Amino acid sequence: MTCIAWDGKTLAADKQTTNNGLRRTTTKIHRVGSSLVAFSGGLDQGMLMLEWIRGGCVRADFPPSQRDKDDWTPVMVIAQDRIVRAYERTPTPVVFEDRQYAMGCGRDYAMAAMYLGCSAQRAVEVACALDVHCGNGIDVLEL
Repeated sequence: MTCIAWDGKTLAADKQTTNNGLRRTTTKIHRVGSSLVAFSGGLDQGMLMLEWIRGGCVRADFPPSQRDKDDWTPVMVIAQDRIVRAYERTPTPVVFEDRQYAMGCGRDYAMAAMYLGCSAQRAVEVACALDVHCGNGIDVLEL
């Protein structure tokens, strides 16, 4: 379970994941070249998508498992233009024009916090305080 927040400048994410019923700690946001990448959902699928992005997002190499309608992982890429591109089940990203964006189970708390003027980091802190599926620390990257 996850909370990832983007406020137009900063990307923040909690570090909690669940593995076979145990709470674990992992990193969900990464720098790839000059872009920022984040994923929520299955850690294994997220890492597979991260490698696909590091490899240049070649359409022919898109992970076939990501196309599964019931078991895929949302991934966001933020380039220097600060536009959120979300990869879902195809190698064609969905473009979100909003300045702020959040995903994961804590996204509603994070969006509300950013709407009220909080930074992405503070928004994830709020989500961690209110959602039992978020926590174990916070990672922050700036574009």
